Amino acid sequence: MKLTGGQVVAKALKEYGVEYVAGVPGHGIWSLFDAFLEEGSQLPFIQVMHEQSAVHMADGYFRASGRPMACSTSVGPGAANTIIGLATAYCDSTSLFYVSGSPQTYMHGHGTMQELERQQDNAFPRITEQVTKRAWQANSVQVLPSIMHRAFSAMMTGRPGPVHVEVPMDVQVEAADVAIHPLEKRLPIGVAYPDPKAIEAAIKVLLNAERPVIVAGGGAITANASAELTRLAEKLGAAVSITWNGKGAISEDHALFIGAVGQTGTTCGNTITASADVVVSVGCRFTDWSASSYARGVSFSIPSAKLIHIDLDPREIGKNYETEVGIVSDAKVALEAMLAMISDADSTKMLSRRETFLADVQKAKDDWRAQVEPRENSRETPFTSQRPLMALRRVLDRNGIVVVGSGNTQGSVKQSFPVYEPRTHLTSGSYSPMGWAVPAALGAKLACPDRQVVAIVGDGDFMMSLPEMGTAAMNGINVVFLVLNNQGYMSIRGGQRKFMGRHIASEFNRHAGNGQPYSADIAAAARAFGLEAWKVEKDEDLESSLKAALECGGPALVEVIVSRDAAGPFATGWWDFPSPAYYEKEQAAYAEMRAREQHL
Repeated sequence: MKLTGGQVVAKALKEYGVEYVAGVPGHGIWSLFDAFLEEGSQLPFIQVMHEQSAVHMADGYFRASGRPMACSTSVGPGAANTIIGLATAYCDSTSLFYVSGSPQTYMHGHGTMQELERQQDNAFPRITEQVTKRAWQANSVQVLPSIMHRAFSAMMTGRPGPVHVEVPMDVQVEAADVAIHPLEKRLPIGVAYPDPKAIEAAIKVLLNAERPVIVAGGGAITANASAELTRLAEKLGAAVSITWNGKGAISEDHALFIGAVGQTGTTCGNTITASADVVVSVGCRFTDWSASSYARGVSFSIPSAKLIHIDLDPREIGKNYETEVGIVSDAKVALEAMLAMISDADSTKMLSRRETFLADVQKAKDDWRAQVEPRENSRETPFTSQRPLMALRRVLDRNGIVVVGSGNTQGSVKQSFPVYEPRTHLTSGSYSPMGWAVPAALGAKLACPDRQVVAIVGDGDFMMSLPEMGTAAMNGINVVFLVLNNQGYMSIRGGQRKFMGRHIASEFNRHAGNGQPYSADIAAAARAFGLEAWKVEKDEDLESSLKAALECGGPALVEVIVSRDAAGPFATGWWDFPSPAYYEKEQAAYAEMRAREQHL
């Protein structure tokens, strides 16, 4: 069959199950875009206001559904705008397909408009190589079918990640006699199973554990291993803590759930996990943010605790902590194998030894509730950042999806907003860019149209993707945007104050005027885009406004004025952040904690 390069891409995407493409048109890609109108390859196209948002939208779609979405841009600055989105997906191991244009093959190296060519001809793919699982350049129509199935294989097997395919303008329009390769004939069957010897070794360690803790990372959710993780915890009498991307791996109303670990974990999550004698890590990379910069006794104590590390990527095992047993495997089948090897009799014996440990767990949970509840239940205004979360939880469906931005909002949600199912809490836990949550929420709603979806962001984060209100309105994407407005980058201000005792460029103030706090009228801006919007400054309006937004039948925004000074989560862990040498007072305390770090 004669197909142009554009038709090959469009037809393959459609046959491989992609449901949407998002992007911005431009001269370098419009011939490929035209193929989305051709019979047999029509795909709904979501026009966004910024190319970065197209990638974030595809990222959110995958996190909510486990299915890849496509995004596409032109050449030059349009393509370069995708790098933050690709890096976010790459760091958090989420799959998406990105296709871009490039100058004609016969123009490479001539410095055509929007070409990077001083170090390598047509050098843009050299950039995406660093932020994708794999990047391809298609220099003929004949190679495109092979590239397409290889790109999907890279996305959908092993550790997930984004891929990039660049199609030059002449390849987009030229036709050749080619066929789309059936994807099912090009993918392996099944998942990676663990070595039985590794499972036996892990069970031997677990049978002797007195204070076992399971740490659920994002890999547990990607592998759909939540049910197995919960059953293993119950069989062992193990507490379960979570990382940012592991939130939702176990229902947070389960008795064995202890909260998050790390710099903005819960006191309970950090205390109990640090006191464990055996830690079972499920799809967790032990980033500095989740491991409190590896300071012994803050979030983890490895060693002396013995680590059973389950991960699909062998490079992660032993990277930051020494392991007692390293298991390279899909998380779900590894947990199934462990469950099968623990007899009911062994489980009964282990549970009979858990009285002291579980009493410690309950006390730590009670202590944490006593610390956080005053902020959650506060009726003061401007609000604490926790108070709107409590109101949202009361009106949101149990399986509603929250998509959370960076900064104070991200930490507050981690600590104070319970979720009960996997893929109902989405956040960028590693690269953590501002501007991610709004388009990611749009992607999540496209993936799960029958579920409530709420983006929870600070005002600084929201302003970086404000134009996507137009995308929501144009496409009728029924997402609620909850904007916690504290008139600045307050997580940055908090860090500056903590480590340096003063701050700069982190408050939104009238610097050219009277120095008073500045804020745009965000609710009014949302109305200008065509959304229904509420601005909440009184406690009695909070819950009713959120309920009305969820029930209005279209995209909506609720702006809540929160306090600058009671706006953030509790910093319960440790973050290795050096202070300048001229802050002598901070140096001794920093050196003491720095000496406790175990990663080296």
